[in-house]
Amino acid sequence: MPTPPDSPTSPVSQPQDTSEQAAWRVRVQALASAANGIKQASDRWDAVSDSHCDEDGWPVDETRYGDGKVARDAAAWEHVETFLTHGPELLTGVRATAQPADYLDGAISADLLRLRGIDSVLARASEIRREWDQVIALMEGSMPGSRELYEERAREIRNSEGWHYADELGYSGAALARAADHLTDRIDVDQSAHTRRVQAALARSSSGQRGASPTSPPASTTSEPPATRRAH
Repeated sequence: MPTPPDSPTSPVSQPQDTSEQAAWRVRVQALASAANGIKQASDRWDAVSDSHCDEDGWPVDETRYGDGKVARDAAAWEHVETFLTHGPELLTGVRATAQPADYLDGAISADLLRLRGIDSVLARASEIRREWDQVIALMEGSMPGSRELYEERAREIRNSEGWHYADELGYSGAALARAADHLTDRIDVDQSAHTRRVQAALARSSSGQRGASPTSPPASTTSEPPATRRAH
């Protein structure tokens, strides 16, 4: 007997879609804020950097100049961490959801083009973070008493090395956030359909492994009903 549309036993795909879309929006907002934070850190530094240099661009107050760059790099790296947390998943979702028309002349065609090199930027930033984790692990094991003295310098080196990639993410990451935001309304449908297809494929694979082998001999003629054969 068919289930009425308003029955409590109807499929509950809509709450799942809403949840996926809500999580997507949170990631989009996080990346948009991170990209803006990197830009603000860069703008603050640009506003004062010239005051520490002579007409040829050489620092005349090396202490303040160095402190300013350290502050800029530290602020930017915090936002790089946000990109490393949410960026790869959003990037995968955007590429899976965007249609050919979006790349040709759609509202986000320019932003999608800006994503061509973001994979390597995220990969290198992730490598810097792994190197940082390794350095901290070594410090904990070899210099527990003087770790704080060296950790601060190690952090400055990490942030300095990460600035180039932070600067890149300020542009390509902002494009990723805009593209993802534009595609938000498609995520609940496309992502859920993709998830259901994957789950169905896994279920078929699992059932096939538990079932009879395709090369098994045919069942003998008996009074028992034949086993139901799974359609492919």
